[in-house]
Amino acid sequence: MPSALHMASDDPALKAAVTRSRKLLHKRAAVAAAASAVPIPGLDWAVDAALLSKLIPEINSEFGLTPEQLDQLNPKKREQVQKAVALVGSVLIGKFISRDLVIKAAMKIGMRLTTKQLAKYVPFAGQLVAAAVGYAAIRYLGEEHLKDCVRVARQAELEVPLLGFKKPGVLV
Repeated sequence: MPSALHMASDDPALKAAVTRSRKLLHKRAAVAAAASAVPIPGLDWAVDAALLSKLIPEINSEFGLTPEQLDQLNPKKREQVQKAVALVGSVLIGKFISRDLVIKAAMKIGMRLTTKQLAKYVPFAGQLVAAAVGYAAIRYLGEEHLKDCVRVARQAELEVPLLGFKKPGVLV
């Protein structure tokens, strides 16, 4: 299965959006790994949910796929994007990210998260395993979301912003 970067390799704007998003993803996954190593029940789940609820809109904004950005499109283009989103099957593109949506996304990696919960209670080695699984789980979800964003942008022939966004909907 090709990576998001490979899928976007022939489009400079898409490639730049994937690169910027991956930097965000790496930082957030590192925070998730650190939280996963702490043996406090439920802390890692709360951190993962908080990270994802901020990360997903930031990734969407890199591709011009936040609700605010989609509202600015002409009706025909917005309809193209909505059809592409439905075809790709993403529940995280073009929507306000709620706790329920984050839970749906986390269900995709449920077994990894369960392993992480169990491993963290084994002294030292278990915490390392939990941190590695926590990092990998967030990276996996993020990479899958990046692939969905690339697919939607390509299918809808959406012009991806060349510059990054600091906040969803605010060009810098």
